Amino acid sequence: MNAASPRTAFLTLFSHYRRHPGQLAMLLLGLWVASALWSGVQAINASARDSYARAEALFSTGQDRLERRDGRPLTPDDYLSLRLTGAPVSPLVEGELELAGGKRLQVLGIDPLTLPESSSFRSAGGIGTLKDFLQPPYRTRLAPDTLAALTAEDDALPPLADGRALPPLELAPELPPGVAVMDIAAALELLARDGPSHLLVASDARVELPDSLVRSAAANLVPPGQLTDSFHLNLTAMGLLALVVGLLIVHAALSLTLEQRLGLMRTLRALGVSGRALVGLLLGELLLLGLLGAALGILSGVWLAQWLLPDVAASLQALYGERVGGELALPWYYWLGGLAVTLGGLLTAGLGTLWRAAQLNVLGLGHAQAWRARFLRQLRGMALAGGLLWLVALGLLVWLDRQPPAEGLTPGFVMVAAGLLGSALWLPPLLAMLLVGAGRPLRRHPLAQWALADLQLQLPRLSVAMMALLLALSANLGVGSMVGGFRLTFLEWLDQRLVADLYLRPPPAQYEAAIDWLESRDEIETLLPRASTEATLLATKGSQYQSQPVSVYGVTPHPVLTESWPLLASQEEDAASAWRAFARGAAMINEQLALATGLAPGQRLRLSSPTGPLELPIAAVYPDYGNPRGEVMLTAAALSERFQTSPDSIAILLARESPEAAETLRRDLSRAALGIGGGSLIDQREIRRRSTDIFERTFAITRALNTLTLGVAGLALLSSLLAQTGQRRGQLAPLWALGVSRGPLAGTGVAQLGGAALVTALLAVPVGLALSWCLVAVINVAAFGWRLPLHIFPAQIAATLALALGVALLAAVLPAWRLWRTSPRTLLTEFEAL
Repeated sequence: MNAASPRTAFLTLFSHYRRHPGQLAMLLLGLWVASALWSGVQAINASARDSYARAEALFSTGQDRLERRDGRPLTPDDYLSLRLTGAPVSPLVEGELELAGGKRLQVLGIDPLTLPESSSFRSAGGIGTLKDFLQPPYRTRLAPDTLAALTAEDDALPPLADGRALPPLELAPELPPGVAVMDIAAALELLARDGPSHLLVASDARVELPDSLVRSAAANLVPPGQLTDSFHLNLTAMGLLALVVGLLIVHAALSLTLEQRLGLMRTLRALGVSGRALVGLLLGELLLLGLLGAALGILSGVWLAQWLLPDVAASLQALYGERVGGELALPWYYWLGGLAVTLGGLLTAGLGTLWRAAQLNVLGLGHAQAWRARFLRQLRGMALAGGLLWLVALGLLVWLDRQPPAEGLTPGFVMVAAGLLGSALWLPPLLAMLLVGAGRPLRRHPLAQWALADLQLQLPRLSVAMMALLLALSANLGVGSMVGGFRLTFLEWLDQRLVADLYLRPPPAQYEAAIDWLESRDEIETLLPRASTEATLLATKGSQYQSQPVSVYGVTPHPVLTESWPLLASQEEDAASAWRAFARGAAMINEQLALATGLAPGQRLRLSSPTGPLELPIAAVYPDYGNPRGEVMLTAAALSERFQTSPDSIAILLARESPEAAETLRRDLSRAALGIGGGSLIDQREIRRRSTDIFERTFAITRALNTLTLGVAGLALLSSLLAQTGQRRGQLAPLWALGVSRGPLAGTGVAQLGGAALVTALLAVPVGLALSWCLVAVINVAAFGWRLPLHIFPAQIAATLALALGVALLAAVLPAWRLWRTSPRTLLTEFEAL
């Protein structure tokens, strides 16, 4: 070969796409959508983790926190008394300000002069500008993305809702989004506070505390990244599913392209192009197409991430209290990672094609039948690989069943992936067996028998598209069932837990005055005090768990509460007996704590308390959806007595429920001389509305990715059929010559694809339900430590079947329409060219 031969051979190979642009579009489409969905999810995750890193650098500073045991605000005297004893404590003020326009800003007030050297709050104060930071008019330090989210076009911070202005602005890229840091004097004035929210002390410092203060160790402050790992792993799993579906499109396109270029490659080999050189040319072609598809996909992924990021940020703030910047923060490795994943997936999808092209000899390349003969061996290999993957999934399920809750999330997703891929690999062998079995009763129907034989001939090309459709339908059905069941359970649980009409959280100093004022109101029927604190669950001899921090929640066991509060398990025969035991001093625990420790009704637990270790019998286990922590529930009176704290909120039952009564009570509360704003009184309907909004916004991301993945599968089916339309149309000419008109021929094609898609959808139903069970019983327990009930929605299953059939019929209508418009002469001409 001369020097120009490789270039000529490459252009000759690439000229195939000029004659078959649909196959080029199919390749680029698969790369584009696979890269776009994967890159979009990774862009969201990268931006969120950047925000977590900044928040963790600021808040997880290795500093313990001091607070009052009774929950009341700290006073300047609390701080001064410790400083006079030589304790190295530093005050910290935390609060939230409402800006003009309804936006909110978290404010931290610090004292840089008393902060420990190891504290990240020191750098947040801007040591280089300490003089300006400490003296009026002070400084407001915040991150650039926070400024972009809050400012108007003039890049100036808006004033507060009451018209006051914030101190002059100073940018600090190291700060987390949504947070402003200023001197404590400025923060106290803006927040209208008298004392600090917390006192910070180095974790290795020894401080003698009065009985009124309690110390929270920095080791117990969970980093935000750990809390949100399950959320981002769910997004990654959805993105990975979309990547696999897109790469299946690429694999189908490459297989079809190689089969149609067999004659061309035989000619190139006969002209002197070696097998190694031919593989190199095909590899170069793949890399060229991969770079183009990856570039389009990554750019589209950034746009997709910007579209989804507001919903993700709102969900993370509502679920975990973590703020995520409203602008993408993409490191350099994001771009290289997206390119590497796309090209790696492309090479994986094309590896079989390259290997087959390298192994076949010159004469073998000319026989398309050789490829079809190998498909039978491929079916056996796919069935074997699918069975092995199902065994892996089953083994992981048995292993996960023996693991403690809130662990094994990644193996859980591996189990789900193995089950899905095993089901997808089993699909082509099952379709082949069904086609063989369906041909026997149709022996006296020549056209139907030909249609089944023709579908068997198409199966090597359609199998990959059908596998993509099965994965997308199964994921759509499984995730949709999980989300629908979660929504149904969550709303029912809210209705059971939110039994009061109104909820009031007065400042601790005004609690007794608020009780007296509320008891004097005629429209109020009952007051149910509530309390909460923190404690340590102490390990006992022979227990299977270690000591761990837990929340302690106190309620008033009024009949209106006990009759609606759901219980999962109890020691007594019925729920009423369990509540009577609870009122006598027994404890109840949430499902998270029961699963994590193995504690059950009838056993006893030990809690730390200011009065010494407290041992209590367990009366029941209750569901606590959405809570990531273990919780022990006592009566509010017992909690206040044993933990030396006061109730912190009041559930209010009205004598007659009406919006007017609630609004009147809120207005009178604001006017009363109690120092309690009407905003402290929350309507039950408002809590339910907010919770529902949070839920809907959280799963909007999942629904969007699920819908996009299903759309990708539909495009796979459509592009696979269109790419082979010309070749199949020529094969219909002999039938036309035998007297079959174009109408039945077109209808036969629609029936073929519609039947294959319907069978695929029917197989997707049990796979989707199995996926839903894995999500609620395995993944949810591994991620959050609590289990959801499994709900099955027949209407959703019917809609999934109709959707699959509709996508298949849509993919078949265009070729059928082209066949209808094709003249008999053209059919014969195309048949001669085969």
